Amino acid sequence: MPQSYFTPATFRFMRTLARHNERNWFHAHKDDYERHVREPFLRFIADMQEPLRTISPHYRADPRKVGGSLFRVYRDTRYAHDKSPYKPWQGARFGHERRREIDAPSFYLHLQPGSCFAGGGMWQPEPDALKHIREFIVDNPAAWKRATRSRSFRTHLALGGDSLVRAPRGYDPAHELIDDLKRKSFVASAGFDEELACSNRLLAWTVATFRQAAPLVDYLCAAQELEF
Repeated sequence: MPQSYFTPATFRFMRTLARHNERNWFHAHKDDYERHVREPFLRFIADMQEPLRTISPHYRADPRKVGGSLFRVYRDTRYAHDKSPYKPWQGARFGHERRREIDAPSFYLHLQPGSCFAGGGMWQPEPDALKHIREFIVDNPAAWKRATRSRSFRTHLALGGDSLVRAPRGYDPAHELIDDLKRKSFVASAGFDEELACSNRLLAWTVATFRQAAPLVDYLCAAQELEF
């Protein structure tokens, strides 16, 4: 039987952490974080392993506590103006088996009060990877359209991320796909609410959303010469 992972307590913890984003408060409530956020998310990731393999055998759902799919709750504040030590959200990246060798697309699930979403793609790829993607779009425009303009894709997903104001250097401003060539990120996502997040439908919904994003992820893998 399908199971639920998260509860309203998951989102209450995140809301309270956003108001009390300080080390003393977090240390006093770390058991709540483990019980309501981290442990259920790790169970979710473990249960994603088998369905993710049916989408692509080259993608991994890694339920390790450290170094796996789950993002750390601790923020890197060394170069940030915002010195808040913790993330008032929790996310998991389901990465390519070669993601440590090469800038690769991934699938992603994000839980945050008022901003839950899932999808896939590449967020702000490195300059070399960005160049490869743009060149691949120019060389393979029909495949790009199939990956991002199908009825299923447009019904369930939306492309997101910032774009350049002008055409990138070396690209024709009149190119039929210039709006896509201007993109700084190549990601597609679908939002959902806390009711779904706390229900026993979340796993199946996430798998279905990853399947809808798979053509885009596949295309980006091809641009990076990665297997999908």
